[in-house]
Amino acid sequence: MDWGTELWDQYDIIEKHTQSGLELVEKYVKFVKERTEIEQNYAKQLRNLSKKYNLKRSSKDEPECRLSSYQSFLDIVNEMNDYAGQRELIAENLMMNICIDLTKYLQELKQERKTYLMEAKKAQQSLESTYKQLDNSKKRFEREWREAERAAQYAEKTDQDINATKADVEKAKQQAHMRAHVAEECKNDYAAQLQKYNKEQNQFYFNDMPLIFNKLQDLDERRVQKLAQGYILFSDTEKHVMPIIGKCLEGITKAGTNVNEKNDSMVVIEQNKSGFERPGDLEFEDYSQGINRASSDSSLGTPKGPMDLLGKNRSKNFWLFSKKSKLSSSTLTPFSTPPAPSPANGPPSPKFGRDPLSYCLKEINKTVKPRISSFRTLRRSPTVTEDFAHLPPEQRRKRLQQKLEEICKELQKEVDQSEALGKMKDVYEKNPQMGDPASLASQINQTSQNIERLRAELNKYETWLAEAGGRGDTLRYKTHTFNNNGAHDMHSPDGAHSDESTPDASQAIYAEFDDDFEDEEVTAPIGKCTAMYNFPGASEGTISMQEGEVLAVVEEDKGDGWTRVRRNNGDEGYIPTSYVTINLNK
Repeated sequence: MDWGTELWDQYDIIEKHTQSGLELVEKYVKFVKERTEIEQNYAKQLRNLSKKYNLKRSSKDEPECRLSSYQSFLDIVNEMNDYAGQRELIAENLMMNICIDLTKYLQELKQERKTYLMEAKKAQQSLESTYKQLDNSKKRFEREWREAERAAQYAEKTDQDINATKADVEKAKQQAHMRAHVAEECKNDYAAQLQKYNKEQNQFYFNDMPLIFNKLQDLDERRVQKLAQGYILFSDTEKHVMPIIGKCLEGITKAGTNVNEKNDSMVVIEQNKSGFERPGDLEFEDYSQGINRASSDSSLGTPKGPMDLLGKNRSKNFWLFSKKSKLSSSTLTPFSTPPAPSPANGPPSPKFGRDPLSYCLKEINKTVKPRISSFRTLRRSPTVTEDFAHLPPEQRRKRLQQKLEEICKELQKEVDQSEALGKMKDVYEKNPQMGDPASLASQINQTSQNIERLRAELNKYETWLAEAGGRGDTLRYKTHTFNNNGAHDMHSPDGAHSDESTPDASQAIYAEFDDDFEDEEVTAPIGKCTAMYNFPGASEGTISMQEGEVLAVVEEDKGDGWTRVRRNNGDEGYIPTSYVTINLNK
């Protein structure tokens, strides 16, 4: 069934229906646009949330960062950031695949519908014009036929009139005949116009308009089909990213399962263990004996101070908390010396009065409280020292080991640079056209100074680490050995150099580069290179090559401008990196 057959007389309905369908497409496009705006705002808020709670660079060294619960929280924040990216992808795909595509298709449908309606309007105007011509010819035929009838009646009346002359009769007959001829012509014209109109009307209702209606029907069905595809895309767009969103949610779940409360407790212990021993019991000071005795050799002569009272714990941190509770005055010895006792047979001092013990306790309260306040001040603001002596023993050992590792890495870097400068200087001396050896003197000197400085720091920190190791567990620090440039060698546990000392760094820098590739284990090639220019390889440690020759790359350029290569026959050496085109294995 089609519109041209079933709805041949419903032009206005079809026009209204197709217009309503196009408006529905526009409404759906607007709906999807608002959905994309919601997704974009949602993604933006998620990204801002992730950025707000994500770890800043300055906070990455905080102790809490090592806790599994904290790491899991950061993983969740990162997963939410990835989730926000997927919401942005949904918004982008909705905009590209639905909004933009449907908007473009809608413009095409509007133009096509406008064309069909113009054709229908033109056909209708043509039929109306033909009908007007038919109506005019009909009215003319009617008018002329009445005039012919009147002319015939007048001629007959004139012919019967006895007073009419023959000329009048003849004139009336001619007039009636002429009117009858004109009426006959109008009749024929009317018949022709009627035939023409019927033909055009038949063409209009059975051919032209059904064809246009069918085209409009096809247009509307295509619109509905495209709209249905847009409905499906609305769902599929989100389905396509659901696996990735699922992975984000799985990552959040995994972050929760990765939390290890026992491990976090161990991390807290490792980070905060001081290594101090617990304080011993306080000694009992019997003041009553000194007060009861009147002789000068009583114990009130010079009482012990609180640091003597703490005994072996005086060198350790006695306070467990930042906010210390006030100590009972009866547990500490007064700092000030009480009045000297009276002579052997003399009366007691009036300062003691009747209750010497009360007086002693008052003196304790006067002297102990200011000292306790000063202890707290020292505890809250310790002096930071280079050897980390302000830290507890366990934390000091860890900081010293960390510092040693940093120095070793920096020293190895300087040693590598020293070797590279030595090779380059040797090549420049044997091939002056490649560069001036004197230009490297400042860099070599600076590198030598850096190596000496780092070696001194390394020795200093190893000595401190050895000292710190005697305060707790046995020191098990692995000494470092560097390469043949002599920057650092094996150290004894106490931080001193062993008997096999390394040569001076400056001598190592200026020493010739020895080609010992034959004695070393064969290294697997990491890529290939093709020579762009000829290279003589006259200096020691280099290898010659011809333009177009293919060599195996054994070692990449470390920044000194030289690449180590190998021929098929096993010969190895260095070549200028700028002379070849390198393709590394993936």
